[in-house]
Amino acid sequence: MTAYPAWTPAPRPGIVPLHPYGFGVTLGRSFTALRQNPGVLLGFALGVQALAFLVLTLVTGGVAFAAFSRLDTLMEGTEEFEAVLAGSIALTAITGVVLSLAAGALGVLVQGIVVLEVAHAVVAERLPLRALWRRLRPVAPRLVGYAFLVLLAVAVVVAVVVALLFAIGAASPPLAVLTGILALLGAIPLTLWLNTKFLLAPAAIILEHAGIVPALRRSWHLTRTRFWPTLGIIVIVSLTFSVLAQLVGLPLQFFTAGLTNILTPTGEPDVGFVIAFLVTAVITQVITILIQCVALIVQSTATALVYVDCRMRHEGLDLDLLAYVEQRDGGATELADPYRVHIGRALAPRPPVFAAPSPYPGSPAGASAFPAGPAGLPPYAGGFAAAPSWPAPSGAPRPGPPAAPPPPAPVGTAASQAPGAAASPATTWAPPGAPAGPRQP
Repeated sequence: MTAYPAWTPAPRPGIVPLHPYGFGVTLGRSFTALRQNPGVLLGFALGVQALAFLVLTLVTGGVAFAAFSRLDTLMEGTEEFEAVLAGSIALTAITGVVLSLAAGALGVLVQGIVVLEVAHAVVAERLPLRALWRRLRPVAPRLVGYAFLVLLAVAVVVAVVVALLFAIGAASPPLAVLTGILALLGAIPLTLWLNTKFLLAPAAIILEHAGIVPALRRSWHLTRTRFWPTLGIIVIVSLTFSVLAQLVGLPLQFFTAGLTNILTPTGEPDVGFVIAFLVTAVITQVITILIQCVALIVQSTATALVYVDCRMRHEGLDLDLLAYVEQRDGGATELADPYRVHIGRALAPRPPVFAAPSPYPGSPAGASAFPAGPAGLPPYAGGFAAAPSWPAPSGAPRPGPPAAPPPPAPVGTAASQAPGAAASPATTWAPPGAPAGPRQP
């Protein structure tokens, strides 16, 4: 009996096609990926951001209350009062900065969960939060370290620039102002360039388990030929959520100002005003956190999709993903992670498909559509070259000379007879039963 292979259904479509895609697909899927697994992505992001906000608010408020409460025991205007006031302000500011950095580190963990979710959505897989966290946990310290390294580099650069401005301002304040404006104008393109070149470093840490420095090198290499599309995606997503935050925040600010004028027409707040103000502030903060969470998810999704597209173009990741999908749908188990199979593989560039060239408009008739060759050589005529003439094998008989043409037809008597003369027939017809012999006229 002949065995036939079992029928397998067509592979399930993922979030993006398994071939290199363009700017439009990346941008569109960045906004629609949240619908694939909203409970995991939005729920985890909201939980982390809410926790970070509560810790930041409570701890900073507690430190500020404890620091500034000492001022009640001192006389205002004395040197001791001024020293305690300056120390309280510095302590509160340092606490807020440290906790903000910690909140940023928690935001990096949200980005890690989103990148893993998108990487599985590319091959039409949907994992629960526990499975995603299990995959993120080995690289979480490295990811947080990368975030702190970036913040430290930014802090050092800002501190150096501020110190230089103060030094210049001590000698010439107008020159310091001019230098500050030039530094600000130069920092904008520099920041965009560095953010674009190192955008894929977190994705390399998460999906390839790369170190911090190798991840930076990987991001620099992968964005080598995709700089402008990547920059365009970053700018569009950032501007979209900035405008959205302004559209939501301005009505709330107007509402708060109007509520203040209604509840305190004389300028003296009462209990009702305080309660209304707190409720409005809480609603504003909740909406702000929600917008920040959605923005973080969309930006992280865009980062993951740009990473996948760059690896498809540079390393043929689409081939590994297709092989993984076929083996998985065929019933194979214990498959290797397709994102870690051929890291750094170099492929020949894929040639684009061009139509047959045609002569340029205005060129003379019969001109070649191909460019002229080197000096002294005719232009390339296109098409295929003629078949080469191979020599005859040794010992083979040589063909003889061509046969002579046949002689012309002889000039017959029929051609020389008079026009009215009739030729004698070769045979004489006689009816049946007549005697044989020539017919007499």
